[in-house]
Amino acid sequence: MEKAVVSSSETAAPPAFLRREAVPLLLFALLLVVPFVARFFAESYLLSLFMRVMIFAIAALSLDLILGYGALVSFGHAAFLGFGAYAVGILAAHGITEATLQLPLALLSSAVFALVTGALSLRTKGVYFIMITLAFGQMAFFLAVSLAAYGGDDGMTLPGRSRLFGLPLLEDDRALYALIFLALGGCYLLSRSLVISRFGRVIRGARENPQRMAAIGFPLFRYQLTMYVIAGTMCGLAGFLFANQTGFVSPAYMTWQRSGELIVMVVLGGLGSLHGAILGAAAFLLLEEWLPDFTEHWKMIFGPFLVLVVLFARGGLLGALRRIGGRG
Repeated sequence: MEKAVVSSSETAAPPAFLRREAVPLLLFALLLVVPFVARFFAESYLLSLFMRVMIFAIAALSLDLILGYGALVSFGHAAFLGFGAYAVGILAAHGITEATLQLPLALLSSAVFALVTGALSLRTKGVYFIMITLAFGQMAFFLAVSLAAYGGDDGMTLPGRSRLFGLPLLEDDRALYALIFLALGGCYLLSRSLVISRFGRVIRGARENPQRMAAIGFPLFRYQLTMYVIAGTMCGLAGFLFANQTGFVSPAYMTWQRSGELIVMVVLGGLGSLHGAILGAAAFLLLEEWLPDFTEHWKMIFGPFLVLVVLFARGGLLGALRRIGGRG
């Protein structure tokens, strides 16, 4: 009888919604139904809020590639967000609103900045890497501030959203929501493919024991630089979408505080778990949006909550969910 009880408990599976493979499906399913639910409530507000959630989920996802899997703490990651946004703003200021021109420029400028700064930053380690990425991020910020023709410190308002093949398709919030949803799904699938590939295993091996990986013969600098460029380019895509969603471009997108927020999103959701970055971005932005409705001193609640998650929820919110489901 006792043996049967033990056998039953050992073979009992955790709830399906808490299984690792079900979490991303659940997240994407919830994001998918938002437009259908929003039509019965404050549609414009809800669509705008969750578009912002998905855009920052892309940015957090890109950071997780180098932070969660590569152990590279970058305090300049928001610079790529700014490069993507300014590609839209600068072209729009000159009358070029075609997305098929703006998007390649956004991706290319972010990739080039990542390549140049990454080639220098990755020659350092630890706190030196943190400081040099912070310095490059601040350089990008002050460059944007100095662009007086494009609003300078005040930023610039866009004349409208990007056109797709000459048509104003993205002026409809639902169409833009669908585009952002597809972009998030594509970035997630790409990131997952990278992580489970041989390339991703080398990156993870370098995180655990770089000396051993180098001794085996892997050129770690090239692998890490490639991942750094991919992450920067992906964040540039988030910048392109963010400019279209807000209709505004500002140097504030590039500040180190914004980079810090992205780091918090990744840690909050769970380092080294791609859907954890999405969960962390959603939790961060939704709490930031809804807590002020309860008290003007909402930061006194938000701050300690983040500290408690970091201290006691090993693996972030995703790790806490797994332990609740019996997967601790």
